[in-house]
Amino acid sequence: MDQRDEQEFAEYFVARREAVRRTAFLLCGDWHRADDFAQTAFVALHRRWRKVRDKQALDAYVRRTLVRAVIDESRRPWRRERFVDEVPERPSGDGEVADSVATREALVAGLRRVPPRQRAVLVLRFLEGLDVAAAAEALGCSEGTVKSQTSRGLEALREALGDTIDDLRPAS
Repeated sequence: MDQRDEQEFAEYFVARREAVRRTAFLLCGDWHRADDFAQTAFVALHRRWRKVRDKQALDAYVRRTLVRAVIDESRRPWRRERFVDEVPERPSGDGEVADSVATREALVAGLRRVPPRQRAVLVLRFLEGLDVAAAAEALGCSEGTVKSQTSRGLEALREALGDTIDDLRPAS
């Protein structure tokens, strides 16, 4: 790459690295793995930077690469998660901040129990704010698949959370 391309990539990287890292964390639930996944996505983008014609589609390319990396990694047998009955660290303190941290930790813990593809759909739809069509494009699947995975993912998340977060309960 020439100097101008390197500069453009560096500017994009600085502007988007935290958002991509946060999305990766929401997908995998671990900050160290999130860093690895974000790095994988940016390395893939860097390799193809000169071939990218539509600079407006960079976010979609990085998001798609990130989601695929997380899903591919979860399929590897040596990366199977093992759940335990007790969480090793519990939030302490009281007040509104403690409640918000506990809620966030409960949500992330619940997301870890949702299958990877459903987790990806939930993160893209509800935490990244993508609509069904954009999520389908990012995942490389049909809109119907996104809808069914969203439904199944929400049900799995509700089951994983139990009564921890009442806001996710369907209105009766």
